[in-house]
Amino acid sequence: MATLTFQRATWCLQISRTSKTFAVSFTTVLPRRSRPGSLPSRSGAFQEPSIRRASRHNQARSAFTSTKVYQAQQAQQSSAAPASETPQNATTQDLSKGLDDQPLVLDEGTTQVDWSRSFHGLSAQPFSKEAVDILLQPMSPDDIEVKPDGIIYLPEIKYRRLLNKAFGPGAWGLAPRGETIVTAKAVTREYALVVLGRLVSVARGEQDYFLPEGIPTAAEGCKSNALMRCCKDLGVASELWDPVFIRKFNAQHVKELFVEHQLTKKRRKMYMRKDGKVSYPFKEIKSFGAS
Repeated sequence: MATLTFQRATWCLQISRTSKTFAVSFTTVLPRRSRPGSLPSRSGAFQEPSIRRASRHNQARSAFTSTKVYQAQQAQQSSAAPASETPQNATTQDLSKGLDDQPLVLDEGTTQVDWSRSFHGLSAQPFSKEAVDILLQPMSPDDIEVKPDGIIYLPEIKYRRLLNKAFGPGAWGLAPRGETIVTAKAVTREYALVVLGRLVSVARGEQDYFLPEGIPTAAEGCKSNALMRCCKDLGVASELWDPVFIRKFNAQHVKELFVEHQLTKKRRKMYMRKDGKVSYPFKEIKSFGAS
């Protein structure tokens, strides 16, 4: 506690401060007049002792203090602080730095294979004729979709249906070959397609994302993209990469139109199937200069 005192003959100012309180006191004292005929004091100076006695006697009545106000302010600030502060022990993983999902390294033996690095069974023997006929069957135009930029594709769920039909559920799978890599705008990871206990194909999938909260969904899309690329080695939907088939399909099943975003009023050119309809938030317009 620190105290600073200023004292004069007729007044006394005292300032006290601790870590939690702050007080100021001010006291005024008039000197006593001697009675007629009375003798002066032995020392001849009575002002200083009388000031100290009056200060102690009248401090409770004449002192000005802001102690209670200061303590009330400190209590109010301390009660409001926990509501605005973040707990120090709360931790949040930053997905933009990666998912830290490196595949488990196994010791290859007679009963297990480390698919993160092994090429076991690659090109050992062909599949059965029944499986080959299912994998190489032509795609129906009704199964093919069109992206707004005009690229045709087969939905990833139909690749899974073909593999289940050709080999059966549980007879195939995707094994990660490395850790998920997260860049500023995309997620990428390498996968191996394993069928009937042997490696068939290896491909790297990728998927864009816009916000860090969308990284888990992008990681799932990356896996589906890798499956589509692995299935190219099995001949599944190979016509989607054939320029002759693409031109023929676009002429028969794809239309080009202009649309306007109903909220931003931006206009653009869009491609879609001829049996499709423009949905919200877009609406079809005749051209860029007309509505």
